[in-house]
Amino acid sequence: MTSAAVAQSGVLTPLYRLLELWSQLLFALGDLTGLELLQYQFMHRAILVGLCIGVIAPLIGTFLVHRQLALIGDALAHTAFAGVAVGLFLNSVLELGVSPYLTAVVVAVIAALLIELISEVTDAYNDVSMAIVLSTGFALGTVLISINAGGLAVGVNQYLFGNLSTVSRENAVIMLVLFGVIATVVGVTRNQLLYVTFDETAAEVSGLSVAWYNRVMVMLTALVVVGAMQIMGVILVAAMLVVPVAGATQLSRSFTQSLLVAVVLSQLAIVLGITVAYYVGATAGGVIVLVAVAIYVAAVVLGKLQSVRAEGPAPDIGSIEAVDSEESGR
Repeated sequence: MTSAAVAQSGVLTPLYRLLELWSQLLFALGDLTGLELLQYQFMHRAILVGLCIGVIAPLIGTFLVHRQLALIGDALAHTAFAGVAVGLFLNSVLELGVSPYLTAVVVAVIAALLIELISEVTDAYNDVSMAIVLSTGFALGTVLISINAGGLAVGVNQYLFGNLSTVSRENAVIMLVLFGVIATVVGVTRNQLLYVTFDETAAEVSGLSVAWYNRVMVMLTALVVVGAMQIMGVILVAAMLVVPVAGATQLSRSFTQSLLVAVVLSQLAIVLGITVAYYVGATAGGVIVLVAVAIYVAAVVLGKLQSVRAEGPAPDIGSIEAVDSEESGR
């Protein structure tokens, strides 16, 4: 069944209605504020997709950063590009009418499972399995694109670099579905994922299936990557899994606090990035990442200032405070 047939069947009707309500809200906001970018429906969809990314990317990225798997997003993004190429190839040769983002979901999830499988079967480190899958996926995508079956290479740039104007109603609905799946799974398995993240050995001793929850995490990462690829592009999508989380760790003292701060920083980067990209005519993904990096730098500076204030000024040598400190340390 094609994507259009699924939409016509009424299964996704509530989500399409939600999109219409969202557009009505932003039209009203645009009339109130006079902002030009709120006068176009394609921007409404781009903003909605961006806001969803601003939640699910740090939601998964916080786990990945603490597990030192920051590069897995990059590996899956390049593999998702192969999924896009598969979709374009099937549409060109067999005229299936399937969304390339749906084939990207399938291929990215398979790639995520392969990363775990290679690590388990060969005892290779995760970075080795990620490098193998990344190279294979991007090579496959390059080969399919280069075949040029019926103009296959046309429009590839939007998948490499992202494009605000190409977020269709169908792709926005796909993003909403992915958002619901990711948020639900994390909500249900949060405690188990947290346990596995910080102490795999203890989690395994307690009876948790560490391998299973590792697979869940990489599959969720694949879904985030495909969803974010619409406006971030393959090349930059991994940044939103890492940069806001890295900034949040500079300002937070607990995992939950880090997660919440990362969502706030991510939303700020995406809203500012989309706005700037629209008005200057730049690629949205690049602007969003630059804004996110600027926010990260600001977070690092703010975090250092907070640490200095918490520690207080060092006592002068020979002062009463210094002597007391020395005596208490003996």
